[in-house]
Amino acid sequence: MKMRVCVCLLSILALGTICFAEAPHGVGGFVLDQPIENFKDFVIMETALPIRYMENVQEVEIRPIEGFKSGLIAFGSCTKPGHIVRIKMKYADSSKKFYEQLLKRFKSQFGKPDAYRGDPFHILVAWKWSFTDKDNNNISLTLQHNTLDTEEKLGNSIKLTMINLIEADLLCYKSRQLDYREKLRQQKWDSKKMKASGWELYVPR
Repeated sequence: MKMRVCVCLLSILALGTICFAEAPHGVGGFVLDQPIENFKDFVIMETALPIRYMENVQEVEIRPIEGFKSGLIAFGSCTKPGHIVRIKMKYADSSKKFYEQLLKRFKSQFGKPDAYRGDPFHILVAWKWSFTDKDNNNISLTLQHNTLDTEEKLGNSIKLTMINLIEADLLCYKSRQLDYREKLRQQKWDSKKMKASGWELYVPR
């Protein structure tokens, strides 16, 4: 009985190790949690812009890379300044056949997807995998095919994100912003007097 328990535990530990080893960290030559500086020859730093509603993260366009049409590499500014938190790449081949070949290879390497993120009519097809690596980083991987939905990237694209790093960076950024605003609030400000007064000031006109 003890022998069986030991075998089971060893099997679980072995499976856990395999799971950790399978967590992807890079694609197209770019690697999550690495300094963007390491890839300065492959991006156009002058294109860096903050992401809307997530100003702590900036995205930079990639230079032409064989096999890819375009790409955006996102990096944080607070917890680990300059470290890559997300990789979004668009493949040069936009065909459904190429997507099916990619999907087959993804399933072979990472197993069945954890969730379907496309629409019910399969106009936009997107499959998502979720991983936890040996360092307890939460990583998401999405493979997408789109030929009609203009709200999304057309063609075949991949998105690789280190969820915990992007969330930690956002919390760090918000904390610093709150500290800065609180310092402003605590300053002694002179009360300003408007031209209008009384009800003229209180009631919209």
